[in-house]
Amino acid sequence: MSFIKTKVGRRSFLKNTSLAGGGIILGFNWLASCQSQPVEEIMAMPDAWFDINAYLKIGDNGLVTIMSPNPEFGQNVMTSMPMVVAEELDVDWKNVLVEQAPYNADMYGFQFTGGSRGMMSRWESLRMAGATARHMLKEAAAQKWQVPTREITTDAGKLYHKESGKSAGYGEMADAASKVAVPDEVKLKEIRDFKIIGHSQKNVEGKNIITGKPLFGMDYYKEGMKYAMVEHPPAFGMELKSFDASEAKAMPGIKDVFTIKAYPEDFVKGGFDTNAFPELIAIVGNSTWEVMQAKKKLKVEWEPFKTYEEKFDARGNTRSVTIPAGLESTENHLAMMTEYDKKPGKIVRKDGDPEAAFAKAAKVIERTYTAPYLAHNTMEPINTFAHVDNGKVFIAGPLQAPGFIEPAISASTGIPAEDIDIEMTRMGGGFGRRAYSHYMIEAALISQKMNAPIKLMYSREDDMTNGIYRPTYRATYRAAFDENNNLIGIHVKAGGVPESPLFADRFPAGAVENYLAEEWEIPSNISIGAFRAPRSNFMAGAEQSFLDEIAEIAGKDPIDFRLELLRKAKDNPVGKNNDYDADRYAGVLELVKEKADWGNKEANVYRGVSAYFCHRSYAAHVLDLVIEDKKPVVKKVTCAIDCGIVVNPDAAANMAEGGVVDGIGNALFGEMTFKEGVPQKKNFDRYRMIRMREAPKEIEVHFVKNEIAPTGMGEPPFPPIFGAVANALYKATGQRRYTQPFLGNNIDLEIKGTGS
Repeated sequence: MSFIKTKVGRRSFLKNTSLAGGGIILGFNWLASCQSQPVEEIMAMPDAWFDINAYLKIGDNGLVTIMSPNPEFGQNVMTSMPMVVAEELDVDWKNVLVEQAPYNADMYGFQFTGGSRGMMSRWESLRMAGATARHMLKEAAAQKWQVPTREITTDAGKLYHKESGKSAGYGEMADAASKVAVPDEVKLKEIRDFKIIGHSQKNVEGKNIITGKPLFGMDYYKEGMKYAMVEHPPAFGMELKSFDASEAKAMPGIKDVFTIKAYPEDFVKGGFDTNAFPELIAIVGNSTWEVMQAKKKLKVEWEPFKTYEEKFDARGNTRSVTIPAGLESTENHLAMMTEYDKKPGKIVRKDGDPEAAFAKAAKVIERTYTAPYLAHNTMEPINTFAHVDNGKVFIAGPLQAPGFIEPAISASTGIPAEDIDIEMTRMGGGFGRRAYSHYMIEAALISQKMNAPIKLMYSREDDMTNGIYRPTYRATYRAAFDENNNLIGIHVKAGGVPESPLFADRFPAGAVENYLAEEWEIPSNISIGAFRAPRSNFMAGAEQSFLDEIAEIAGKDPIDFRLELLRKAKDNPVGKNNDYDADRYAGVLELVKEKADWGNKEANVYRGVSAYFCHRSYAAHVLDLVIEDKKPVVKKVTCAIDCGIVVNPDAAANMAEGGVVDGIGNALFGEMTFKEGVPQKKNFDRYRMIRMREAPKEIEVHFVKNEIAPTGMGEPPFPPIFGAVANALYKATGQRRYTQPFLGNNIDLEIKGTGS
């Protein structure tokens, strides 16, 4: 039986004993989210309901509500997290509700969606929340029935004392439980006793979503609000020189046109404060359509800006970042990356004597992989509602990290953080884009200027040309072989504009006796940011494609070769900083090999395998591809994932399936290019996305069963699909893929199959 200390959160166990009707309220500033079925499908609402913020609430009839502090953008934490609370509380799942909490760092702690950290970071606190409430209910029952607490049992929201035959619902004991002292520690359930965790539950917001309930930022509406859009420079590297808005202001419904500066002078930015286009032109009117028409009438003169420095707060340390002048182009970036690749890089890891290994090698191969910028293209365009009034700011909209944007809103408006209220709406996609919430600063400044409630809207073109992009990357791999084609050394040199994608301590580091990793970076004024599984989304494809080539030269099966390396990493690891568990890594490869029936080769089906570790989880894919009319058709993808305990299998499988489809689309088609600082693709007529008919015909997801606390799930299935696509295309065409996108707009293939 596991125990967990509650002392760390004792201050936030806020109890209220004077509420009419009784009930228990437990506040957890580290509590995460939950919700269950619609109210009409469960028990009636209690006679007395408790007004709360960050609290577990039990009504006098046993109904349970838990506030959800984490933003929701489709990962389904509003179902999975309450399952954890309900499990330890030992309540019937159908009697659990959730409400989306507002942003409040004092009450909820760090409210963030990203990095696949949601379930992992909330696991213990959610369990403690449920277990502590259950303990206090048991204590209340024991006092009332005059029996030892250890003799009280619970099941599905009821308390029992078997010896006396007494029983009561949680609601009956809620008032008394609110007077019980918070225990120093509580017992947690044994994993083998879980009844809710590990069993699929449907998305509790599903009905609201499919029936069109107003959940998203785009749905947010307040009577009397005005609509706003912004005009930003047409190219990165340019800034506003002058503008004439006289014609635009004369358009029907237009209230005003003016400039805003997103950040005050000498503002020290945080990691999620973008550097793109700090000065913008705002157009405000009575409707979106009228504002869009007026925007076309603006007469604006732009000019190149000079190189400047920005200050960033890096975990308490201020650093300066140079934003270079110039109008950058994809063609120039590729040339610069080629030149940087020829120079010595910064050595970040060195095992053995790689120089000697390459010098004496009987054979050396070298392969270079590149990937372009990518746009996030969330389904819901950028939007925010803002009302700055009487020294207070109210914001409502889709964002991943309210705690990161609040300081910038405060600095820009001059209003203290304690007077800023942020309501987190459901997001129509995020993928990292909505962690950069500069649009909320813009909306607040426009509202402040207009002294009116404002709904800021971006068009798709505004979003796609305003950043934030996945960086462009390059990685060169070299492998050294002895006379028997045994691998004796690996050298990787990776970099990008403007960041390096390298993870020097990941596989195959630790499995190769002679290993060298170098990196480099090229400054840029094109704003980049986190994109689903940052950096991993490129390195996985490059690494796993290269490992397939090594396996082929060594004359070994691709999966068996990887497993052989992982056995070396387990039994005789090289180096001390390997950041993966070789057993877990091998586990997903063994599982996908079994489930995909890897040894059974079907005629005219071309198979690619790939596996990767990131966000503390492991994922492996086998992709089956066929060729129809010279076009690749993904017949099936088999996935094996080790993310620890799977709380909600349906939700986890959905995330894996989404990652697979998204990854295939980006691998084959995804690309943003620039010419003289101008984004060349502004909407979906040119930015190629995967079509419904191009999605895999079947995706089969399998999870490794273990008792490890949950690790990342949303991001880990995404990176390895790039390598699986590349390796399958090689089998189909006989040509290796080194440059993403693998197909671009041309999807006709020359068939030179090498086998299945």
